[in-house]
Amino acid sequence: MEVVNALGRRKAAIARVYVKEGSGKILINKRDLETYFPSTLLQYVVKQPLNKLGVAEQYDITVNLQGGGYKGQSEAARLGIARALVKINPEDKPSLRAEGFMTRDPREVERKKPGRPKARKRFQFSKR
Repeated sequence: MEVVNALGRRKAAIARVYVKEGSGKILINKRDLETYFPSTLLQYVVKQPLNKLGVAEQYDITVNLQGGGYKGQSEAARLGIARALVKINPEDKPSLRAEGFMTRDPREVERKKPGRPKARKRFQFSKR
């Protein structure tokens, strides 16, 4: 089997995911998953599609992550992994979609508007 690649995005994070047959190693930016995401919760988020399909020990995964914070990066990696697994086996798509792993979360940070302190917040109104 050749290398299958996919793209995952979340907020400002972009994950380029490369999946090939192997023993279950996950490398993120040339570092191990446990060192890149010390939080077990974020490790769990990244592994969710693999655990759902029960193929966690069948593939070696390499992820290039850019931008965003650790939460957005972990969810971008999850989307990329899910998309790559569907490229490998299209019959898995309904089960991953039911869990919400195939849906790109479209929420982005709203831009700051001129004359305001933040995107929607206004300065205090003074009648006099």
